[in-house]
Amino acid sequence: MHTRVLVRLAVLLSLGGFATAASAASADDYKSASAKAEAVIKQAHALKNEWSTTVAAMKAAKKAADAGKFDEAVKHAQEAEALAHASIAQAQEQAKIWRDAEVR
Repeated sequence: MHTRVLVRLAVLLSLGGFATAASAASADDYKSASAKAEAVIKQAHALKNEWSTTVAAMKAAKKAADAGKFDEAVKHAQEAEALAHASIAQAQEQAKIWRDAEVR
């Protein structure tokens, strides 16, 4: 149940980023969005909780950037960042639930 909430949060956060991009994105915009996403993905990796959807979003971002579609690339990178944040939140929540269940 909590995972569904986290996924919804990730989608809402990623949609919020799309609304702010009123003008066409550039290669620099993509590089910035990609770097932010990669940093958060590394945190999720450190917690051993990377989601396959995050990896797919980053692959889609790279593919779009390689094709010169920087608006789409930024969108996918922001989505990957939001999914990585949600996976971190899930890992932290699950760790707390486990501690609460085990420590009695």
